[in-house]
Amino acid sequence: VFAEKVGGDILDITWAWATYLVITGLLYILVGKLLNNKTYKARVMVAGYTLNALFTFGYLLVDSPVKLFLVQAGLGIAEAIGTPAWDALYAKNLHEEMDSYAWGLSTGQSQIVTGIAFGLGGLITHYISFEALFICMGIIQLAAAAVTFQLLFYKEKEPDRTGTD
Repeated sequence: VFAEKVGGDILDITWAWATYLVITGLLYILVGKLLNNKTYKARVMVAGYTLNALFTFGYLLVDSPVKLFLVQAGLGIAEAIGTPAWDALYAKNLHEEMDSYAWGLSTGQSQIVTGIAFGLGGLITHYISFEALFICMGIIQLAAAAVTFQLLFYKEKEPDRTGTD
């Protein structure tokens, strides 16, 4: 529907989504490799989340299929910057005895929140507008970036070597 609104058709949305997925996939691999054993993962994650919010607001400027492709490509880049860093930080902080459950919680809550957001997004679009949806999405993503920004001030506790942790 949005692609049609900006002069596109089913093929345009197909190629826009394909662009997002291919860019995201390729850059997941590259960013994951570049972040191996680096200490600045939290900063990279915050940058990815912030870019994600900015490109979401970019939907407000889309008035042609080409601009839709550019926003989708930008969102793919943002996703590929933030997600490998988040995954690495999450994995680093898992307790071995709960690792499968913790990943289940992570993935499960993500699917639940995405499903709820999808439903609410449909309602916002139907009753208000795409613009209202993009503003809501961008604000939520800015809030996520602000929350993750707090990680930059987090100091890891030194392990308790006395065995009394």
